[in-house]
Amino acid sequence: MLIEVINIVLLALLAVTAIAAVRLHDLFAVAMMFGIYSLLAAVMFVLLDAVDVAFTEAAVGMGISTVLMLGTIGLVGRHERASAHRSLLPLAVVVATGVALIYGTLDMPFFGDPDAPVHQHVAPFYISESPSQTGVPNVVTSILASYRGYDTLGELAVIFTAGVGVLGLLGLRRRKRPGKEGPHDDR
Repeated sequence: MLIEVINIVLLALLAVTAIAAVRLHDLFAVAMMFGIYSLLAAVMFVLLDAVDVAFTEAAVGMGISTVLMLGTIGLVGRHERASAHRSLLPLAVVVATGVALIYGTLDMPFFGDPDAPVHQHVAPFYISESPSQTGVPNVVTSILASYRGYDTLGELAVIFTAGVGVLGLLGLRRRKRPGKEGPHDDR
């Protein structure tokens, strides 16, 4: 019962933080709200026993994303510009996406259901076969290091590509060293 109350409180805090981030016009405060949101999401993942996902959320959501947002705020200014018009299209897209996500979860098994397919086929296979297939006695380590190795490599590639894309969008260029003149510096 206590864990359910904690989950409800965390979900409420997530909702309040998200609404506050959308309503604020000070971009520094928005960046801080997103950092708090990531912290709350990481805590939620820990409560769901997904510590690896929580660690990733903490590192990427609170760390890298916050640093990138603060760097962007340093380049573009702290306050949001007033919008010339209010369009209902973004709201319609968000509502349609939310409806599609909720519809997609209607046929999922209940959380912790022992009769769920993952507990009937996948988990028994990993428990019985992973020590002989990978040579690692710890099942969790064998799954993360061996079975999900390509998945982890793909995640790293996505993070690297996103970082390069952000740097490209920000237009960061190499700084010239003093005394080193380029071919176009004599204008």
